Amino acid sequence: MKIDNDVFSHKQMPLFIEEAEVLSKYLKRLTYDQLKTIWNTSDNIAINNFDIIKKMDLYENLTPAILGYEGLQYQYIRPEVFTYNELDYIEDHLRILSGFYGVLKPFDGIVRYRLEMQSKILLGDYESLYDYWAEKIAKSIFKESKCIVNLASKEYSKCISKYLTKEIKLINCVFGEIIGGKVIEKGTLAKMARGEMVRFMAENNICKLEEIKKFNRLDYTYKEDLSDNNNFIFIKEKPLPSTL
Repeated sequence: MKIDNDVFSHKQMPLFIEEAEVLSKYLKRLTYDQLKTIWNTSDNIAINNFDIIKKMDLYENLTPAILGYEGLQYQYIRPEVFTYNELDYIEDHLRILSGFYGVLKPFDGIVRYRLEMQSKILLGDYESLYDYWAEKIAKSIFKESKCIVNLASKEYSKCISKYLTKEIKLINCVFGEIIGGKVIEKGTLAKMARGEMVRFMAENNICKLEEIKKFNRLDYTYKEDLSDNNNFIFIKEKPLPSTL
């Protein structure tokens, strides 16, 4: 994660800031070894994040959420070059799932943290972040829309899918290749495609499900015969060889 508030400042605080405060206090109480176990990472990364946690202030030097993450998905969204209309679109339509903040709008003010949704915690009666957040994330999403396009990994999307009702339509976007007659997703390529899909939707102001099927970036194309009402399957076609 990074601090980036030179061009755009945040618009509001996260919806679940009080819940994030509880997690912040919990993490600050832990020792270096305890945090390293939760993070399951190297000493180099753990040392840096340990310092970040101990100095964490959820109300100072905030970064808009969409600019605060440096993962591959966000690199392919490239929000730093969005037009104002495109930024307005993602503020209205994009929600970011977070182990620390629960759910975020793109211009919610956040700080750097390290806490994956699958992390094990021992906070009161809670033994995991899934226990801690329970239905809160899903309910907040469902209040905003009855139709959700899922571009999250399974680790995060289960916070939504576990609580689906008949009134909610969830469309899973799968970005894969045909290998051995099966659709296989490759992690790195799928992350790139998820970010590119957000960019595609913002650039084209997409508000209808059918328009998502026109996505044709990174050599992916929609396959009607492989898809169904709840799963949109995009297959990566091998580009034709070129010569000079």
